[in-house]
Amino acid sequence: MTVCAPPASFPISVQTLIVGAGACGLIAALSAHEAGQQVLVVERDPVPSGSTALSAGLIPAAGTAIQRAAGIDDTPARFAADIQAKADGENDPALVALLAEGAGDVIDWLVRDHGLPFSLVDDFDYPGHARRRMHGLPSRSGRELVDALRAACEAEGIDILCDTRADRLYADGPRVRGISTLRGDMREDIGCDRLILACNGYGGNRARVARHMPDIEGALWFGHDGNTGDALDWGEALGAQTRHLGAYQGHGNVAHPHGILITWATMTAGGIQLNAAGQRFHDESHGYSEAARAVLAQPGGTAVSVFDARIAAIARQFQDFRDAEAQGAIKTAGSLADLAVAFKLPADALAATVAACHKGADPFGRTFDIPPLAAPFHGVRVTGALFHTQGGLVVGADARVLDAADAPFPNLYAAGGAACGVSGAGDAGYLSGNGLLAAVVLGRIAGLG
Repeated sequence: MTVCAPPASFPISVQTLIVGAGACGLIAALSAHEAGQQVLVVERDPVPSGSTALSAGLIPAAGTAIQRAAGIDDTPARFAADIQAKADGENDPALVALLAEGAGDVIDWLVRDHGLPFSLVDDFDYPGHARRRMHGLPSRSGRELVDALRAACEAEGIDILCDTRADRLYADGPRVRGISTLRGDMREDIGCDRLILACNGYGGNRARVARHMPDIEGALWFGHDGNTGDALDWGEALGAQTRHLGAYQGHGNVAHPHGILITWATMTAGGIQLNAAGQRFHDESHGYSEAARAVLAQPGGTAVSVFDARIAAIARQFQDFRDAEAQGAIKTAGSLADLAVAFKLPADALAATVAACHKGADPFGRTFDIPPLAAPFHGVRVTGALFHTQGGLVVGADARVLDAADAPFPNLYAAGGAACGVSGAGDAGYLSGNGLLAAVVLGRIAGLG
C-alpha cells in the first residue's frame, strides 16, 4: 500500500468514498447518503462480505427499543462500565463512552428506517455483559447481516463497486485527494472530498501478526483474507497515531478440522472444555477471546467442548451451529463412556471431570450455578483461532483519524477494525461484540460526517 502525490485531475470524483463493504462500510454508506452525500463504496470481493460475514452478526447495544419492549433495564453507562471492566480500564474512556452511547441509536435506526428485523439473544448470558444486550438477525449469522445492509444500500441507490482493490492513496500533505484502484487489469483513479477507511485490520498480514501479536501467530486465521492492514499502512505513511496494535479477538471454540465457529453459548450455558487427558484447563465462563490461547496451549492445540441436549437446543439458534451439526462436527453420545470413545478420551478421567464440576470449589474459579450436564451428551473437537485485530488508527469523536499531535486529518476517517477499538491492549480485554460495536457506531458517525 502506497501514498502518492495526487494526479492533476481525476476522471471520477465523489463526495464520500468508502473503502470496504462489510457492516462498517455499508452503514457508513447509508449514513452518508442520509446526510445528502454522493457516495461510492469500493470492495475487493465479488460481493460485500468482510469479517462481518464470518461472525455471528451480533451487535451489543444498551437502551434500545427492543430491550425496553423486553423489560430489560439497561443504560449506556452500564454498558461502558462493562467494556472497561473487561479491559481492566485500558481503553480510552471517551471512545468507550462514544461507542456505548451510540450503539442503541444505530440499532433503533436500522430497525426503524431500514427494516432490519433485529431481536435480542435472550436465552443465555454473554460473559462480561451485565444485561442481555446482544442484538442479531433471525439466523444469528453475520452473512445475513451484511446481506441485509447491502440490500438497504441497493434500495437507496448507493453504488458499490465490487471486485475492486484500492491499492494507492493520493494525498496532498494531510489532505486526502483520492485513491487508485485495480479491477482486473484496469486501473482507475477516483477522487473524493472525504475518505472513510472501513477495510478492517491486519489479521491476514502474517508479518504484522508476528510482530505485534506473537502469542497468537500460529493460530488458525479465521478472519477475512482481505484484512491485510491497508488502512494501517496508509495511516502510518501519513503520520497517523496508532494504539494497541497488539490487541485482538481470538476464539477458543472453532470446530476442527471443519473450521466452523461454535457459539460460546455452549460454554456459558454449562458446557466445559477438556484436553486430551480428559481434564479441564481454564475457566470457561470467561471470554472466548482469551480462550483461544488456552486451547492452543493444550496438546495438539485442540480441545473437546462437551455439553448436553439442553445446551445444544440453545445453540441451534445460530446458523453456524446448525451447519456444524450438518457436517458431522458435533457428535452425540448416550453416555459419557460413549463420548470418551468418540473423542479418544480416557473414560475414567472424563467421568471424574464432569462429576467434579458441581462438587466443591472449582480449581479455576468457575461457579457452576447451572444444571449439571445430563445424557444425551454432545461434543465437538475445537481449536483456537484469530478472528480480527482490535488495535489500529486513533480516531476522534467524529471518527476522523488523529495525527501524532492529536490533531485530526482534514478529511480522513477510520472505523471498525481500521480504527483502534475498545478491547484493551491484548486479547483478554475483548468483550463479546466489541468488533461489530466499533464497526456500526464509528461507521454511522463517519458516514454522517
